[in-house]
Amino acid sequence: MLAFAGLTYSALLSFVLSSAARNRRAGVAHPPILTAVGYVLCGLSVGAAGLLPVWAAYNPAGVAALNTLTVTL
Repeated sequence: MLAFAGLTYSALLSFVLSSAARNRRAGVAHPPILTAVGYVLCGLSVGAAGLLPVWAAYNPAGVAALNTLTVTL
C-alpha cells in the first residue's frame, strides 16, 4: 500500500511540476486545479518531513529495523 501511495505521489508531483514549467515557458496562467494540487503536494511533503523525526524519536524499534533494510536493483 505504501508503494502505491509513493507511486501516486511521484506521478502527481511529476505532472504538476512539468505542467507548471510548461505554462511558465508559454507565459500562460496556471489553472486553479493545478495550483491547488501543487499546494496539497507541498503540504504533504512538509507534513511528512515534519512528522518523520517525531516518528523516529518515539519508535526506536522501527528505526532499528530500517537500519537492516537493503535495496537491490
